[in-house]
Amino acid sequence: MLDRPLPEDRAQRGLVRDLAALDQALYEAVTVTRTPTLDSALRRLSAAADHSKISFVVAGFLALRPGRARRAAALGVAAVGVASTTANLLGKRLVRRPRPHRAEDSPFPGRHVPMPASASFPSGHTASAVAFAAAVGPAFPAATVPLGLLACAVGYSRIHTGVHYPGDVIAGAVLGTGAAAAVLAAAGWDN
Repeated sequence: MLDRPLPEDRAQRGLVRDLAALDQALYEAVTVTRTPTLDSALRRLSAAADHSKISFVVAGFLALRPGRARRAAALGVAAVGVASTTANLLGKRLVRRPRPHRAEDSPFPGRHVPMPASASFPSGHTASAVAFAAAVGPAFPAATVPLGLLACAVGYSRIHTGVHYPGDVIAGAVLGTGAAAAVLAAAGWDN
């Protein structure tokens, strides 16, 4: 009797299998959709988000202004550090999900960016972009919507360019939100 899986175990395995199938189907839907106008823009955005360059540039501009903007920049950079470290040193090493097989899946190779050597789950680009937006927003509300939209675009660009599955991006966004919350809490931010 102990060798037979419990009904809860079978249900959990079935749920994981279904979520993986949905993740793959969503990824494939993106890869077969012809979007030549978006391809180059999203490829450039994805590359510009490497090593959180976009976030650091925005932080630099915010830091030029005294007061709330400078504090927001510091919170954002700290959140990027927490998110990036957690995604790359913990998440990717624990889960070890392989990257998408672009050569087999994508009929539009011109949209691709170089395939990273690291694991796919979670998306570090998304985690960092969301962490930056979520940490800066409360301290500098005028940046909330633009940075939130930018973070969403960075996340989608990682799927569009063939280096992440949608589930990787969702996990990165959740991780980034948590990183921002941790930094804001540690900084005593209560607004």
